[in-house]
Amino acid sequence: MEASRKRSYWIQWLIGIGDLCVINGLFLLVYIFLKDFYALAVSAHFRETLLLLNFCYFFAVYFIPIQLHISVIFLEKIVQRSFLLVTVLLVIFSACLMLLNIADQSATFLLIYYVALLLLFSVWRVVVRISLKLYRRKGYNFKRIIIVGAGKNGIELYRVMKEDLSYGFNVMGFLDDNLTLKEALPNYLGMTHETETFALANNVDEIYYTLPGTQDEKMLRIMNFAEKHMIRFYIVPEFYRAVKKSLVMEAMESVPLLSIRREPLQAAYNRALKRAFDVVFSSVVLLTFYPVIFTVVGIMIKLSSSGPVIFKQKRTGIYGQEFNCRKFRTMQVNTQADTLQAQKDDPRKTRVGDFLRRTNLDEFPQFINVFKGEMSVVGPRPHMLKHTEQYSAIIDKYMVRHLVKPGLTGWAQVTGYRGETKTLEQMEGRVKRDVWYIENWSFILDLKIIFVTVFNMFKGERNAY
Repeated sequence: MEASRKRSYWIQWLIGIGDLCVINGLFLLVYIFLKDFYALAVSAHFRETLLLLNFCYFFAVYFIPIQLHISVIFLEKIVQRSFLLVTVLLVIFSACLMLLNIADQSATFLLIYYVALLLLFSVWRVVVRISLKLYRRKGYNFKRIIIVGAGKNGIELYRVMKEDLSYGFNVMGFLDDNLTLKEALPNYLGMTHETETFALANNVDEIYYTLPGTQDEKMLRIMNFAEKHMIRFYIVPEFYRAVKKSLVMEAMESVPLLSIRREPLQAAYNRALKRAFDVVFSSVVLLTFYPVIFTVVGIMIKLSSSGPVIFKQKRTGIYGQEFNCRKFRTMQVNTQADTLQAQKDDPRKTRVGDFLRRTNLDEFPQFINVFKGEMSVVGPRPHMLKHTEQYSAIIDKYMVRHLVKPGLTGWAQVTGYRGETKTLEQMEGRVKRDVWYIENWSFILDLKIIFVTVFNMFKGERNAY
């Protein structure tokens, strides 16, 4: 157990040393290439500036600690944390330089260094994580695990830990008082009163307790033993069988609270970042591409059929609020516009409208909705009021998708759920992906969705009609 912990500490230290090598090495490279142009102020205090940069790293990593060594962390999260760490580092570093009257004379140098460090540091962290996963797959840097309780929760936990060796779990087996499970279990280690003896004899690193809450005395005994011998102790709550999702632990003074979902956009910083991106992105589109597209598409629509260029329809927005969603009109004016979804080979579509839908150009007026704050560039697609009323009554968690602003594009749309939903299963699949997006939002995920959407616009989509 002690050797395993030391190995984990060494890995964290090596990652930190690698971070410093990347930060300092890139600083030297940028300085060498740009010192004749932008780094004159830095040149006069080079050693002090470099020392200050390293000090700022230790300050930044205190707020955004290294997590590459933990068992389960996804690459998108790694990139997001890398961006955050580099941003905090450069903000602190720039503030310190301002106090030394260096920052103003080296602003362009610092900007170039910041952009380059964002890219290189993210790549470095991703490479480290992949390397660590390969290292663990070969049987190194693992944790010795035992599971107390072989019910459904225990078996589910075992399956998750064993499905990917890169998590670094060596599940030694189960301890349970139900002897009838002995032959069915992957590895039966003994009864629960043998937990302490087995853990000490086999240098167990972590104990996972999955027995029902009616056996509190047993849980307290094993927990106190784990605390005394510095073994990590985890409890899988009994109600996990009914609520199979990631719960978020909060606290009201000393009272623990469990929230049923993690919502990154509840954080003010994340909402501000997403809104700032929406304003900048929509402004650029509205001031550059949109006037040209509106003029050309508007003429095409007017020549193809009578009626307005812009079609406005009431849609359901954040917290169930209604708003007027804008689109280029792609159909003949009809009485079914607010009740019937567009279908393949829909007779209501105009020839121009079919082209606009296939290329996603019909959605461009929604950048006005984004700029006004009614929509976001990325989010669950807004549905007609009739569909909100209809599906909220029959699909579990349907209204959860309205906890964030609707988007021009979304996770469901780039994962195969774009266009008409002919069956209840298709709508359930879309809702499931919308809820996943809400629970797993990150700025990097938004950029990924935008990239895939643009790629699909040029490639063409089967469900774009």
